[in-house]
Amino acid sequence: MRAVQRTALAAVIALAAGPAFAAKGPFFSLGNSDFVVLIAFVIFIGVLLYFKVPGMIGTMLDDRADKVRQELETARNLREEAQTILAEFERKQKDVQEESQRIVAQAKADAESAAAQAKEDLQTSIERRMKAAADQIASAEEAAVKEVRDRAVQVAVAAAADVVRAGITPADADALIGESLKVVEQKLH
Repeated sequence: MRAVQRTALAAVIALAAGPAFAAKGPFFSLGNSDFVVLIAFVIFIGVLLYFKVPGMIGTMLDDRADKVRQELETARNLREEAQTILAEFERKQKDVQEESQRIVAQAKADAESAAAQAKEDLQTSIERRMKAAADQIASAEEAAVKEVRDRAVQVAVAAAADVVRAGITPADADALIGESLKVVEQKLH
């Protein structure tokens, strides 16, 4: 492999050296192509120096370097701004997540409180209705007792009137009144 590389290198050197050996005659004559190329090269370099091309190229390179530096600075600033925005977004996202968790917890607590309040209100309503029903029953009992008493009085009065009309003896009248009172007493209890 090294032998192939050496042979290729020797061939390249021989081809490159070929034109240099082609020049004929004395070196400082216009017939020598190497001398003519040297003069053209020196004139070319002189023209470049006369028109200050190296300075222009340096200025252009400096301008380009400044522009690249500014672009890098802009990119760095944009990157920092993007990182700041990302950090702010992540913070806001975390805040929103915490807030949503607080809202859910508050909603659960409110629902439990509302359920407890509804249960308490239902219990109060049931107690109130039970008391109203008991009051209605007591009132109905009182009305029934009064009606029975009134009816007993009417019966006693009617019996007394019958006794008076029939002309019964006072002992019989007392017995009828006692019997009427027993009937009234039984109906009241």
